[in-house]
Amino acid sequence: MKSAIRSRLTRMLLTLSALFGAGLLYACFVLLTGWGIPCVFHLVTGLSCPGCGVSRMFLALLRLDFAAAWQANPAILALLPLGLAVFADISVRYVRTGRRAPGKLSNAAIVFMIAVLLVFGVARNLF
Repeated sequence: MKSAIRSRLTRMLLTLSALFGAGLLYACFVLLTGWGIPCVFHLVTGLSCPGCGVSRMFLALLRLDFAAAWQANPAILALLPLGLAVFADISVRYVRTGRRAPGKLSNAAIVFMIAVLLVFGVARNLF
């Protein structure tokens, strides 16, 4: 039992490390070149999706410029603590049991975050 938990924890930490490293490499690339991944939704429609500005938001957070991060994407910045809590819940559940499914409270939080992002996505294009 302990070896399975240790194996899942190791696998999760390696995956998180790889994702974090990829994010830092992307941030360095954007900072050095000024080129980022364009939003396909914005390119096609001319409208901003709920995720437009996330790269600028995270780059501002790396500089600890919270005002610029808020300006880039206030909805995702505001939802970030809740999203991290959901991620932590799912991670702990996975390490302990091997199940990746979120619990009831995390499911409710995910639905709430999706609803907020949908409303934000519509509202940011109307006003």
